[in-house]
Amino acid sequence: MSNITKTLYIVRHGQTELNKLGIVQGRGMNTDLNDEGRKQAGQFFDAYKDVAFDKIYISELKRTQQSIQQFIDLGIPYEKLEGLDEMAWGVLEGTESTPENRAAFLQVIREWVAGNLDVSLQGGESPNQVKTRQEKAIATILSHPEEETVLICMHGRAMRLLLCWITGHPLTEMETYPHQNLILYKLTYDGDKFEIVDFNNAEHLK
Repeated sequence: MSNITKTLYIVRHGQTELNKLGIVQGRGMNTDLNDEGRKQAGQFFDAYKDVAFDKIYISELKRTQQSIQQFIDLGIPYEKLEGLDEMAWGVLEGTESTPENRAAFLQVIREWVAGNLDVSLQGGESPNQVKTRQEKAIATILSHPEEETVLICMHGRAMRLLLCWITGHPLTEMETYPHQNLILYKLTYDGDKFEIVDFNNAEHLK
């Protein structure tokens, strides 16, 4: 057990137009927030602007930076980590939400929940591949003991996977972590293990 302690505020990015339309985004779609997403970003900022964040970590996709730009504007240092990017959904990215596409999406999730964690959509990533990326990102974050209070902005499916393994649960439990745009999961780290102390908090969006 190390003497590093941290508090992580992990949020999903705000709404994009593709979110609104039910279109799969994934790592290959570098979309902007829409009006609703910008409103959500403002609501989150208003609720948490007094938290003394030491550092911000975001994915390489601009919708995460747009979601917490007001914190960056306060002068809080930030860093982009590819390990925080959304899962790549391959052939489904950017496609219309047809019955066939929804069926393909649900089928691959059923595979994962059944324990087939190396399965991916054509051209996409598997849960195990995403976890490998995320482990590097978390190692980077933990390598800075002076950053005690950290804000992380990432993506829905990637967040579900991260919350599983970081708290010692199998990736097959990914569906047990609900989320919507710009909700918060708050975790503490005691040098040994992570614990979720605030689960799927959307109070700030009311």
